[in-house]
Amino acid sequence: VDLGGTDTGPSPYEMLVGALGACTCITVSMYCRRKGWDLHSISARYEIDKIHADDCESCEDEHEGLVDRIRCEVFIEGTFDAAQRERLATVVERCPVHKTLGNGVHFTDAIVFVG
Repeated sequence: VDLGGTDTGPSPYEMLVGALGACTCITVSMYCRRKGWDLHSISARYEIDKIHADDCESCEDEHEGLVDRIRCEVFIEGTFDAAQRERLATVVERCPVHKTLGNGVHFTDAIVFVG
């Protein structure tokens, strides 16, 4: 708002988790279609925040300071047996955006001044 905007659009973090949610839903939908499974609908809700590394029970690596935490809920409606439900729980984590974020990202930046 201070820079002349209306503050009505998504934040960069909201765009990030939006991409993650879309990727998750597409990945699960494609998997169900390929397997011929009875998927009625899928939606996802994600939240991102920062927590102290000392409070991160699921962090496998040692971190100091703050770490980003993404919490997700994926809502899958359809007719699935126990084995299919278990499989879909793993498919959720296999979307390309989830894998990229989960594996960490190495940035190679190039700053190009034009003009």
